[in-house]
Amino acid sequence: MSDRIIRTQASVQTIQTALEANELDKLGALLHELHPSEIADLLEALPAEARAAVWARVDRSQEGDVLSHASSAVRSGLLENMAPSELAEATSNLDSDDIADILQGLPLDLADEVLLSMDEQNRQRIASVLTYPSDTAGGLMNVDAITVRSDVSVDVVLRYLRRMAQLPENTDQLMVVDRNNLFLGVITLTNLVSAQPEQSVRDRMSTDLRPIPADTPARDVATLFEQRDLISAPVIDESGKLLGRITIDDVVDVIREEIGRSLLSRAGLDEEHDIFAPLFVTVRQRTLWLAVNLSTAFLAAWVIGRFEATIEQLVALAVLMPVVASMGGIAGSQTLTLVVRGIALGQVGAANARAVLHREAAVGLINGFLWAAVVALVASAWFQSVDLGLVIAAAMIINLFTAGFAGAAIPLVLKWLRVDPALAGGVILTTVTDVVGFFVFLGLATRVFQ
Repeated sequence: MSDRIIRTQASVQTIQTALEANELDKLGALLHELHPSEIADLLEALPAEARAAVWARVDRSQEGDVLSHASSAVRSGLLENMAPSELAEATSNLDSDDIADILQGLPLDLADEVLLSMDEQNRQRIASVLTYPSDTAGGLMNVDAITVRSDVSVDVVLRYLRRMAQLPENTDQLMVVDRNNLFLGVITLTNLVSAQPEQSVRDRMSTDLRPIPADTPARDVATLFEQRDLISAPVIDESGKLLGRITIDDVVDVIREEIGRSLLSRAGLDEEHDIFAPLFVTVRQRTLWLAVNLSTAFLAAWVIGRFEATIEQLVALAVLMPVVASMGGIAGSQTLTLVVRGIALGQVGAANARAVLHREAAVGLINGFLWAAVVALVASAWFQSVDLGLVIAAAMIINLFTAGFAGAAIPLVLKWLRVDPALAGGVILTTVTDVVGFFVFLGLATRVFQ
């Protein structure tokens, strides 16, 4: 268990004890020792009543930072009782991308009120980020990028930097633009300080770093940062004009959100799910997924019901049915997980879909023959029936082949239909392997034993 998790749980225990003893002064002392991101973690780990009590004692100067680190679901609850002017004041010192994230989670009329409460300079820089969806490079970018012209000298740039109170966080390079703000290249700080004062920026800048178009999906941005080992990267519009920059801290947030979304989507839950959301809200969120699973379960039950007479004659079939379905489900899940990951990383797509399908079907077939032999021997010895062993072996081969093919095909088809494979793939795959496994096993048994 990480130190951060241990500290969060210890803080939760301390707060619950203080609330039970009505010792509210201890809350302020505890919060003063925590980083805003740790306070956000703490709020997410508290029930609604305790969360409200803690939020009321968060220092005004930290409110904006805490909101920027909190999940959207928790943040929405915290913002319910904040006036637009209070929110504008709390977020005044945040980066533009963080403010945009907060505003995009608000109702449109309330977001407009918050914008109107800001000064003109802040309003303009936030509006430029809000133009783009939050899951794109434009939505991730920070407009506070330092720009320089290519025709000025290094000495002029250094004097300009010295006059600044401080550089924006994660500034490792300056953006070089022309008179019309068209992006030309970058000059790193290390390259800048090692240059001769009389040299021009043009002589020291690099044009190797390709800028990121503003409509690039956030997932692709994260991949670019990973592949190129970037700390920051320029963002441009369709005409090549510099809009801002994306920094590594924004990309870490994207990666964290992707991991959380992937884990929750396997169970059909929203990626912004609040573990302490109101009871009936949580029930409503989970009902649809349970209904879908119930429908697929009835489908599998209907298939079994079609062979009721055969099962009554040979009880061993009821004992062995779960083996066939379980092996198919596991084999299919392995393939599904790998293909969904490959799609997310850009390793699997239309160009190599056929090769992936062939390979995974072949893997399923080989595994089918391998484990069919094992299961056939066990079943034959257990129930003293070679015919039963051969039936379950054939069913195992067919179901594992189907599982391998379906595990690869389902996410590819869902991606083509613009449906999240991680969200819907598992339910469809389970239905396929259960129905095929039961139908083949019971169908073959009916042929052989009746």
